[in-house]
Amino acid sequence: MGRQREPFASLLLYHLFKWSVVSPMLHAYFRGRVYGTEHVPPQGPLVVVSNHASLFDPPILSCSLRRPVAYMAKEELFQVPLLGQAIRLYGAYPVKREAADRSAIRQALLQLEAGWAVGVFLQGTRTPDGRIPLPKLGAAMIAAKTQTPILPVGLWGTQDILRKGSPVPQPTPVTIRIGQPIAPPTGTKRDALEAVTQQCVTAIHTLHDMGR
Repeated sequence: MGRQREPFASLLLYHLFKWSVVSPMLHAYFRGRVYGTEHVPPQGPLVVVSNHASLFDPPILSCSLRRPVAYMAKEELFQVPLLGQAIRLYGAYPVKREAADRSAIRQALLQLEAGWAVGVFLQGTRTPDGRIPLPKLGAAMIAAKTQTPILPVGLWGTQDILRKGSPVPQPTPVTIRIGQPIAPPTGTKRDALEAVTQQCVTAIHTLHDMGR
C-alpha cells in the first residue's frame, strides 16, 4: 500500500511557495474564485485532470486544491543546480522527450505510490480557448492501473494571463471549479479508457462553461 501523504519536505516547500507567492497572486492580482474544494480528498493518491491554457495553470491548480499536485517536467530541468532539487521537492517528475508517454505514466505511478496527487492535462498541451478537442488516454490509464479516483477541474480565464507581445502577466479574472470525483476505469482496455476519458472531458467542459 502506498503512502497517504507527500514527503514532509515537499509539503513544507508547497506551503511556503503557496502562501508567499501563488495564493496572493491568485486571489489579489487575478481576483481568483475557487469552487468545489469540498470534493478534494485531503490526502492519499489522486489523479487530477483539467483543461490547460496557460503556463500558470499548474501552480494555480495546486494552490486551489489545497494540496501539492505533481506534474511532469522535461528531464533537462532536473540537471540545473538548485532548480532540479526544488522542482523535485515540489512534486515535478522528469520525463524524456523521446519517450514521453511511457515515461510519464511510469513516473506518475511512482508519485501516486508516494501519496501524491498527480496532475494531467487531458489535451497534453495548451489550447487557446481552454477546450479539450483531442484528449489523451494517459490519465485514465494511470487511474486504471492504480484504481485511483479522478478529480476533474475546470480552469476559466487563464488563457488571458499571458498575452502575445507582453512578458507581464495580465490581471485577468480567473475561476477554478472542482467537480465530483470520477471512478477509475475497471480495466485497461481501450474502450474503457475512452469512456472514462470522455466522462472527464464532459465534466471539465461543463465546469468551464459555468464561467466566472
